[in-house]
Amino acid sequence: MKKLLLIIQREFIAKVRNKSFIIMTFLSPVIAIAMIALVVFLTKKNDDKIKEIVYVDSSGIFSEDDFKSTENLKYIDFTKLGLEATKKEVEEGKYYGVLNIPKMDSLELLAKSVEFFSKDTPGMSTMDNIESNVNQKLRSIKMQQLGIDEDKIALSRIKSNIKMFNFSGEESSKLINGLKIGVGAIAGYLLMMFVIIYGTSVMRSVIEEKTSRIIEVIISSVKPFQLMMGKIIGNASAGLVQFMVWGILLLLLNVVASQFFGMDMSDLNSTNIPSEQAEAIKQVAADNGKVQLIFQEISKLPLVKLFFLFIFYFLGGYMLYSSLFAAVGAAVDSETDTQQFMMPIMLPLMLAVYVGAFTVIDDPHGPVSVIFSHIPLTSPIVMLMRVPFGVAWWEILVSMLILIFTFLAIVWIAAKIYRVGILMYGKKATYKDLWKWIRYTN
Repeated sequence: MKKLLLIIQREFIAKVRNKSFIIMTFLSPVIAIAMIALVVFLTKKNDDKIKEIVYVDSSGIFSEDDFKSTENLKYIDFTKLGLEATKKEVEEGKYYGVLNIPKMDSLELLAKSVEFFSKDTPGMSTMDNIESNVNQKLRSIKMQQLGIDEDKIALSRIKSNIKMFNFSGEESSKLINGLKIGVGAIAGYLLMMFVIIYGTSVMRSVIEEKTSRIIEVIISSVKPFQLMMGKIIGNASAGLVQFMVWGILLLLLNVVASQFFGMDMSDLNSTNIPSEQAEAIKQVAADNGKVQLIFQEISKLPLVKLFFLFIFYFLGGYMLYSSLFAAVGAAVDSETDTQQFMMPIMLPLMLAVYVGAFTVIDDPHGPVSVIFSHIPLTSPIVMLMRVPFGVAWWEILVSMLILIFTFLAIVWIAAKIYRVGILMYGKKATYKDLWKWIRYTN
């Protein structure tokens, strides 16, 4: 045990003293926030560009009122100029595109004959807006032809807002469901990323010590199993320290955000504030109110439960996969030789992400979601994605126990590969060789 602790201490200190580890520990949250802010900024800048679409209506059906402009789209009537002249204007770069509405004998033919010309391929939102305007006008005319009162149909439309409760009386909403999806997805993706990062770190450490022949000196004093476990636990400890630092930084960020978005806006109607500025401030207050609502909804999520489960599944998933990574590192002489063994290890992680993205989000309590949240190679990711939607404790406990027992079995198998492969040089290992090493009794 003393030797194991010394190995853990050595691996931990070597990891946390690494300059890149220290820099990324404090810089990663800043980079993540900066990237999110950059994406939001670029999206906003992209939306700020107003696209001017000119239309030529040869059918005589449409008017300026039928084309509803938005913040990013503006429609201009060029019917009098004609199609060819209008296309030349657009080709010179003065406008975004040309919408051509030809004259047809029937609405059905007209709907299939409308054309749009542009220099660049238009985005889906742009085409959706154009088609929506055209379809709405054609639908209105068709309803008049059929003698249907459009006003009565408009009056008959009622939009429901169904309140959602579970049997314990807890209220839910579309917003909270969206947040559950987001929180679960982020937790699952983060866990996959960390398992890969720290698992491959163990593998590189094994390969480095093997190629430098330091491993021959080390195993003269300790057992290969102790060395492998020391590397795994040491790297896991460094990862937990990194999580703690990130948690503290995010907590401080949450406090700052709460203080900022919780500002008192009761004095916005003061007569000392000019009307234009007051309107702008009210808009900011409305946006802040929405953000504050999101923070309130996030606080309703089982964040403490999710945090502790994230730690457990990170450790369980990391130690499970790190055992495999360590075995691969021991079986090869260089990192380039690991490619043939990496794919079978990575496939369950990729499968877990896809199951979470396409199955858990759609039906978190369905049979596929439940099964994959108990399979040990996928449960760390899939179960974390399910937790925000509410999972019974007995299900979580079963998943935990299966993960623990599977980890012990994988460690036993990986240790057999590790103890033989760590001293093998000059030969490229195959799956057949790995099977032989597992079967060795001495």
